[in-house]
Amino acid sequence: MSTATPIETTLPTVNARIYPKGGLDVLSHNEVARLRDVSTGMHDLLRRCALAVLTSGSASDDPRAARELYPEFDIEVHQQDRGMRIDLHNAPAMAFVDGEIIRGVAELLFAVVRDLAYTAMDLGPDSPRDLETSDGITDAVFGLLRNARILHPTDPNLVVCWGGHSISRDEYVYTKQVGYELGLRGLDICTGCGPGAMKGPMKGATIAHAKQRRFKTRYIGITEPGIIAAESPNPIVNHLVIMPDIEKRLEAFVRMGHGIIVFPGGVGTAEEILYLLGILLREENANLPFPLIFTGPASAAPYFEQIDKFIRLTLGDEATKHYEIIVGDPDQVAKRMSAGIRKVREHRIAQKDSFFFNWSIDIPLTFQRPFVPTHEAMAALDLHHGRKPHELAADLRRAFSGIVAGNVKEDGMRRIEEFGPFEIHGDADMMQSLDALLRAFVEQRRMKIAGEYKPCYRVVA
Repeated sequence: MSTATPIETTLPTVNARIYPKGGLDVLSHNEVARLRDVSTGMHDLLRRCALAVLTSGSASDDPRAARELYPEFDIEVHQQDRGMRIDLHNAPAMAFVDGEIIRGVAELLFAVVRDLAYTAMDLGPDSPRDLETSDGITDAVFGLLRNARILHPTDPNLVVCWGGHSISRDEYVYTKQVGYELGLRGLDICTGCGPGAMKGPMKGATIAHAKQRRFKTRYIGITEPGIIAAESPNPIVNHLVIMPDIEKRLEAFVRMGHGIIVFPGGVGTAEEILYLLGILLREENANLPFPLIFTGPASAAPYFEQIDKFIRLTLGDEATKHYEIIVGDPDQVAKRMSAGIRKVREHRIAQKDSFFFNWSIDIPLTFQRPFVPTHEAMAALDLHHGRKPHELAADLRRAFSGIVAGNVKEDGMRRIEEFGPFEIHGDADMMQSLDALLRAFVEQRRMKIAGEYKPCYRVVA
């Protein structure tokens, strides 16, 4: 698969040539030429994402940390008669064993090239796709997932697990326990692919799948370019997909998943919750079975009480009918999720909808259009009572998305460094509740894995 030559620098690095497999090994000369040209045009993005994969398992959530540790790292895509070749220069030695790249790391690296190239070629400026309509965006999401070869006509069994990358030890252990119970019941796992609550369920399910002798298992990680550098894929991920933006990433979770479990987390987890609730609150989705469970160890009870209180204040009591909170009981979580997925299966059969992609759920354009969190856009969010719940949920989601960008995405971090914190405006009671929630995230160290957190936002009533 690869040939590697160790070289001497501050940190051990390797030069290597890798020959892709799995979707990139059978290509025409024209396809390889297009891949090469595309990779040249987006070289910096490719380099950042590739370095994140090669440092898979890193505990840092600073997107600049890996580049500072490996400043000489580079990647090149070459065309040759037998297909394509990837050259790595000054790559982290941690990705290699005895001169060979670790197989799982290589697969994730190929996924990076595949997805970034597909996005550039299929969704670029000359794309025939209509990315201005809801149906067009959904079709683009489907195309990305199908190109990644993760859409399979199997019985519903995919549980999406959301939660923070920076969580306490007992919360992490609990995510493994839940993953174990899910795995015993034949359920596969999909997460945001990073550490913490994104890794724990996969780790628990791995043991359970082995005990049940399930060998065709899916540990799917769905990320996007702005996130992957800060949250390197955890080593258990065996199917990595890089969506072009956070909105398409969220839609991929909802279209692919047959149920969702939410563990404790920070602003990114709150963004995910508001995205899903905003969709489920629409009349068009009123009769759609979609199991949604909030869960954590007993110590997380106050966390979910505060989340529940915030949801009731902003979206109303109706929103709480779409989820249940189960604390300290992994077995019950798995039982409830299994029962919910059985209802999803019955509904899909009755509606003649596919098992592998939820076409019937209605996701409006306001949830699909990419939100660029500039200072002006954040200040202009309409966070006031009197709006339809799903419309308010869409803007609340954007507020949390902007804070995520200011915390861990390079573009957002640069904006904060240049112009100061984002300002978030709204009704007094809503802003009080939002401020209290964000302060709790800071106090519980949910904003950052290491170091002192400096807020990238200011809440203004």
